[in-house]
Amino acid sequence: MSLRNRAVIVGVGESDIGKMPHMSGLGLNAQAARRAIADAGIKHTDIDGVLTAYSFTEPYFMLGSVLAEYLGITPRFGGSLVVGGASPAAMLHHAAQAIETGQAEVVLVCAGENRATGLSRDAAVSALSAVGHPYFEAPYGVGIPSLYAIVANAYMHKYGTTREQMAAVSVNTRNHALKHPNAHMKTAITVDDVLSSKPISDPLNMLDCCLISDAGGAFIVTSPERAKDMPGKEIYLAGIGELHTHEHLTSAPSLTEFGAGETARAAYSMAGLGPEDMDLAMLYDCFSIVPIIEMEELGLAPRGEGGAYFAEGLAAVGGKIPVNTHGGMLSHAHAGAVGGLMAIIEAVRQLRGEADARQVKDANAAVIHGEGGILSSHLTMVLTSEAR
Repeated sequence: MSLRNRAVIVGVGESDIGKMPHMSGLGLNAQAARRAIADAGIKHTDIDGVLTAYSFTEPYFMLGSVLAEYLGITPRFGGSLVVGGASPAAMLHHAAQAIETGQAEVVLVCAGENRATGLSRDAAVSALSAVGHPYFEAPYGVGIPSLYAIVANAYMHKYGTTREQMAAVSVNTRNHALKHPNAHMKTAITVDDVLSSKPISDPLNMLDCCLISDAGGAFIVTSPERAKDMPGKEIYLAGIGELHTHEHLTSAPSLTEFGAGETARAAYSMAGLGPEDMDLAMLYDCFSIVPIIEMEELGLAPRGEGGAYFAEGLAAVGGKIPVNTHGGMLSHAHAGAVGGLMAIIEAVRQLRGEADARQVKDANAAVIHGEGGILSSHLTMVLTSEAR
């Protein structure tokens, strides 16, 4: 089923970001949701669909129902999705399908946690240990950084990607975050800063790793026809592709070839566009190696040249195809599934021309990629400022 131009995003909102000890994870979701509802120019009672992700900091079994209860919404379509960092993109996919099939008219998509202040270090390590296979990975002491480090080492060996190029990814996102009024990180960094930061899992250092933030994000999805009754500018879902290749890294088909290439081809085909038509890219950046891999699999750079793309400044605002203009999860915010959701919010703002100092000139088409697990679940989306 083609969803080209059958769903639009009409409102976006993000919570306060950083360390918010006075706010719960549910509160951060609600704050972001209310801001998205206001941005769309609708009432909460107009919403008949609610989708959320997961939370390590809240005790609720049915988080989507709890959020709807908290906001005073009685949806006829709803649920909570768990595909790691790809959850927001999967929720957009589900929301678009629900709208196309008549299950809902206006869907709220929301994610967020108070992961910086709501979890102790031990609790965070315990919660995240669920990512490793309980029989074949966890007994050897692997964690999420070490699993991505395995991928980074394999990629560096096969394609010649360098540590300096990976560090340039972190510097690029930090430079963009400095232009975002709500970004978590506000201090400039250099390649040398990244290379000299605390080692985490070779070859990854502290500044190669995503943040731990308190943050929530939300967006509103509806049909183009329903959007005519709303005051905000709608942004079109032109194409989307989804693929789940594995859960645990020991079962991955490859350590250097992942599912983003296939999902990108599906999204571009649905949209009737190609990588050469993209004005900006929002790439999942849990670790500095990941946007380099995605850059290449999405066709935005040839194989083996994604690292050079960042090192040469082509990913900066004003460059060939700017990447993660909000600062990404490396510098803007990351709290569970919300990191990928913030990329969708930023793409919408860019396509509306609302990104202020970080605005990409004449931005009309954006490609966004979300991934979950250890490069396990992949979704690529193409958003456009107009129906094409």
